Amino acid sequence: MATSKRLTFVAAVNNREVLQDNLLMSPCFRRLHSHQVLIQEKFLSAATAYNDAIRKSLNDVVVFCHQDIVLPHYWLSQLDQALLWLEANDPAWGVLGCYGKTSDGTGWGHLYSSGRGVMGRRLDSPVEVQTLDEVVLIIRKSSGLLFNEYLPNFHLYGADICLAAAEQRMKSYVIPTFCIHNTQQNLLLPQEFYECCRRVRRAWKKRLPIHTPTITLTRFNTSVYARKLNEVGLRLRGKRVSAARVKDVRPLLARFEIEPSEFSNGLGLSVWTRLGWFLRSQVIQGRR
Repeated sequence: MATSKRLTFVAAVNNREVLQDNLLMSPCFRRLHSHQVLIQEKFLSAATAYNDAIRKSLNDVVVFCHQDIVLPHYWLSQLDQALLWLEANDPAWGVLGCYGKTSDGTGWGHLYSSGRGVMGRRLDSPVEVQTLDEVVLIIRKSSGLLFNEYLPNFHLYGADICLAAAEQRMKSYVIPTFCIHNTQQNLLLPQEFYECCRRVRRAWKKRLPIHTPTITLTRFNTSVYARKLNEVGLRLRGKRVSAARVKDVRPLLARFEIEPSEFSNGLGLSVWTRLGWFLRSQVIQGRR
């Protein structure tokens, strides 16, 4: 089942191979003939790439995806159901995503992440949150929301636009849309991440504490200092990467042909369902 709305999909890309092996491998992309896809390259920040895409968008609902996200075949149907719920309950919504945190620091969402397995659990309906992770973000062009081009590089722009939406009394939600994040998990964050922390903390100091999916920004910056101290220890131990991106996402797609409903790699699903995931992945691997 395809979504009843026409969408614009946007990806800020710095690696065409990663894009081709992940986002463009998404099963739901085979049915995107009625939707618009914008590949944004050679931009210095996510904000400039995404704002340019908003201006180019032919549709009201704009979906921003990381290049290493994979959307299963049921993703469009899940999005359609979430949009129908929002039309009935909050038609002036601000920002949507697949993972986020509330103002008390509770994480909500449902996705698979390399090295961490299935995170969260399936939601019955959208959940209001303070900030959203940038892996998938969705806005309405008609809302007038734009990304903050004061933020350099590609960090925390999701938290920032959620806070900007809240200033205009538009709510942000995690919606029940399961996706696969085939990412290269880095234990050490780059310096530009901390520069974005500084800018977001300064811009939204009246809303502190800000619970982002990556870090909590507070008045005294304790979480940032603690993270940096932990990274010093990681460097001394020579650790840099916790999980590697897989080259072939087809076994993952086979595994999640049926959406998992609980925590930790299918916990709570029947033995037969898990056996089916395994057998399908072996068949796919045998075809390579």
